Amino acid sequence: MRRPLIGLTSYAEQVKYNGNDVMAGMLPMSYVKAVHATGGRAVLITPDDPGTDVLESLDGIVFAGGGDIDPAHWGAEPHPETDADPVRDLSELMLMRAALDAGLPVLGVCRGMQLMAVATGGSLHQHLPDIVGHDRHRAAAGTDPLAADSSSFGRHDVVLQRGSRAMGMLGGRVTVNSFHHQAVDDPGRFTVSGWCPDDRIVEIIEGRDRTFALGVQWHPERTSDLRVFAALAEAAAHRSGLSRTGLAA
Repeated sequence: MRRPLIGLTSYAEQVKYNGNDVMAGMLPMSYVKAVHATGGRAVLITPDDPGTDVLESLDGIVFAGGGDIDPAHWGAEPHPETDADPVRDLSELMLMRAALDAGLPVLGVCRGMQLMAVATGGSLHQHLPDIVGHDRHRAAAGTDPLAADSSSFGRHDVVLQRGSRAMGMLGGRVTVNSFHHQAVDDPGRFTVSGWCPDDRIVEIIEGRDRTFALGVQWHPERTSDLRVFAALAEAAAHRSGLSRTGLAA
């Protein structure tokens, strides 16, 4: 029996490889390992040739973290700190709307959660220090969000809404890692089910009328707590009529 096939959105970056500068489809392997560790089979989706046909082959999809979303998508002017990727925005907003319309199990991570809100009519705070007066959601200035060292990330607690699907999955309180300066303001057609107790920044959104649509503002793929990935794999397997054999407990 095959594993559920889980798509992972990625980004295009100019990199040096074997001494040459090349454009590459990029995603930290931590995402791939998280999908495989929880019983899925990962496939990379690059933003260069936008189209929704790829969803026909998938059992679930992860919208991964990355750069800022252009505020033009919710009718705002860009903040001086906003650095958007129009090509990726176009591709992923198209995929997000189509995946939600098709009832495909969706997990949004960091930028991916923000994309869930924007794709359904919501909006973002463009620069959190302007809202909360500190930059602790992305730790020290100048640190690398792709660095393996966990000290590059901000750490804080998240409290979960009683009775929410997220609470059933994660419990009432969880300590998370984070690296972001945009955050959900209006969650669109989703429900807020978790937030940072110190500043009320939205940390989890979910679609309660959907089979599985969950967004988390932190980076579970960089931790040993892969429960959200396991829940995605289970939902993907169930939707496609696959056996749970091989899925992580």
